Amino acid sequence: VDMCTDTALVRSQYFADDPLLLICEGQSDSTGWRVRWYSHSKRKVSEVSDCSSDWGSVTGSTCSISSLSTDDTAVYWCESESGGSSNAVTITVNSIVILESPVHPVTEGAPLTLGCLQRSTRPSDPIADFYKTGLFLQTSTTGWMTIPTVSKSDEGLYRCEFRGERPSQSSWISVRGLLLLTNHYNTICLLHLLSFSMAVSPYLLVTIILGVKCYRARGENHL
Repeated sequence: VDMCTDTALVRSQYFADDPLLLICEGQSDSTGWRVRWYSHSKRKVSEVSDCSSDWGSVTGSTCSISSLSTDDTAVYWCESESGGSSNAVTITVNSIVILESPVHPVTEGAPLTLGCLQRSTRPSDPIADFYKTGLFLQTSTTGWMTIPTVSKSDEGLYRCEFRGERPSQSSWISVRGLLLLTNHYNTICLLHLLSFSMAVSPYLLVTIILGVKCYRARGENHL
């Protein structure tokens, strides 16, 4: 089985009770791949485990979660029988407010749109404050903000909050250079996250470790 080297997702934050579908896809065959996760939540033990019937429905290389809970906040990735791995992604689940942002890297020069979403009825005056790396960024009267042309300096941790409400969790937004675009999408396997509708901290270490693992394995395949 070839190594999975890329991840494409809709967004990185979801509301509790949202359904979720995770699929490991190969270029020609997705058999032999499984969804794995790492979490510090109460429901999930702090160790690497597989998608299983106690929290999801497994069909081949697909893991389906019918109703997310905040305990499903974790790092997810695909892994093959031969030990190949996709890069990891952090999925954050919140009950009240979430930040809508891309989980995959944004290309330099492209626009970036962020949304502050509330689970219940949207406030009549949806004034949202956006923050980057803990510092105030801007206020939006629509609950949305756009950076027209992204640069490397826009990379960082973003969160939002409606006034009088608890803030969203933070999500890391990466920015990649134009020269990396071709190689980034020249991949064998994708982990797709589909939905009907972290923070970084302990999960960042897992992401880095898996990234190094993918990089080394890819280099060995070229020898």
